[in-house]
Amino acid sequence: MQTQYDPLRFYSKSELAKFAGVSYSTFYRFLKSRRLVLESMGITLYTKKLPPHIVRYLSEEYCIDV
Repeated sequence: MQTQYDPLRFYSKSELAKFAGVSYSTFYRFLKSRRLVLESMGITLYTKKLPPHIVRYLSEEYCIDV
């Protein structure tokens, strides 16, 4: 079951991994490869809930249907 994208909602990394169809560890490796970009956008790898602008960036970069 896939929920409809809410542009104001914060998503967890595990939710985005599920939307992408990959495991959490695979998704985390992807985030590690984009660490500098994400830090310049104001988050770290340890951020629990990802803000909407990060979700938008990740969905475009990784082609995730959110």
